[in-house]
Amino acid sequence: MTNEPTESVAELEGWCAGEEWCPITTTSALIGKKWHPVILHRLLEHGPSGFNELKGNIDGVSSKVLSDSLEDLCEKRLVERDVINTKPFRVEYSLTDHGRSLESVIDEMYEWGLEHLSEPDSQTSPVV
Repeated sequence: MTNEPTESVAELEGWCAGEEWCPITTTSALIGKKWHPVILHRLLEHGPSGFNELKGNIDGVSSKVLSDSLEDLCEKRLVERDVINTKPFRVEYSLTDHGRSLESVIDEMYEWGLEHLSEPDSQTSPVV
């Protein structure tokens, strides 16, 4: 028996538990890296995906960054990695229940971006 959290765990431990701002900080820590919300969005949109399929669905991410991001999302129990035992062996990534529970957050981030972002012109730098 391991001490690792199981999929049925409904709440995440937060170092800031009890503070009013803690839920925002904890959520931000989970998905706050540049490619994390994009990976979650693509898995929500396309379902379980192999590494190359996922990379093809995310324009601009390197293989190393995608691999590191997937590893981090797996450690955070938002994504799971399954080895498919058919020849040839392959790996498939899918959302856990915790990952799927972020769907409304990811959708809102996407909608906000559509509404508020515009193409940068040549004289201004993007706000990032």
